[in-house]
Amino acid sequence: MELLAAIDLVAGGAVRLEQGDFDRMRPYGDPLALADRFMREGARWLHVVDLDAARTGEAVNRPVVLAVTRMAATRGVRVQTGGGVRRQEDADELVAGGVERVVLGTAALEDPSLVRRCAGAHPGRVAVGLDYRRRADGTVEAAGRGWVTEGARPVPEVLEALRGADLAAIVATAIDRDGMLGGPDEDGVVGLLDQTDLPVVASGGVAAAEDLRRLAALAGRRSGRRLAGVVVGKALVDGRLTMEGALVACAPSG
Repeated sequence: MELLAAIDLVAGGAVRLEQGDFDRMRPYGDPLALADRFMREGARWLHVVDLDAARTGEAVNRPVVLAVTRMAATRGVRVQTGGGVRRQEDADELVAGGVERVVLGTAALEDPSLVRRCAGAHPGRVAVGLDYRRRADGTVEAAGRGWVTEGARPVPEVLEALRGADLAAIVATAIDRDGMLGGPDEDGVVGLLDQTDLPVVASGGVAAAEDLRRLAALAGRRSGRRLAGVVVGKALVDGRLTMEGALVACAPSG
């Protein structure tokens, strides 16, 4: 299970939100300095999200994303990035800039054909971001546009619309857990592992090494499949979890 260290961007700076709420935002300074810190500590993947672009579609933080990517390339570190990727030109620019994996979230809900085109142009370099909430009736629905609006389609329908596309992964974020340090959505992860054959990267709620050990041990009830990766942000930024401890905890799943 790969560890992806998260860097979220607003107005050119690194931040962390709680449950995707821009009114509950904490700044963390220079994103290049944070990326440098993560890489010095041993990170092999960075997960960089342009939160402004996720809300508006305007890639105001793209120069920062590409600067982080260039820095990472000099150290052999891979970058996964998303937020506001709503045109093929966006994906083209990011891949040309050295990004290993481009994540499309809102587009997966509103324009699955765009996701297919991007995946066809960049095989194995495009992932789908499924940012989800659980309804009171148990339905799991995806949210787009920076989580400001919610998708009307359940997650299984989104996955079905993208069946057969040459995608690299599903990046699944439990919105209600994100930035809260309350533990990951283990039941949601297990369910998703049984709903898709694609590699799954989980995000949201990780606070300690024990959370990572539990995620590494999870498997789909029918498929037996395990997680391909996990995104960790606030716990690493705040020092609740060391990079070394996180990498060791992720190792058991292979």
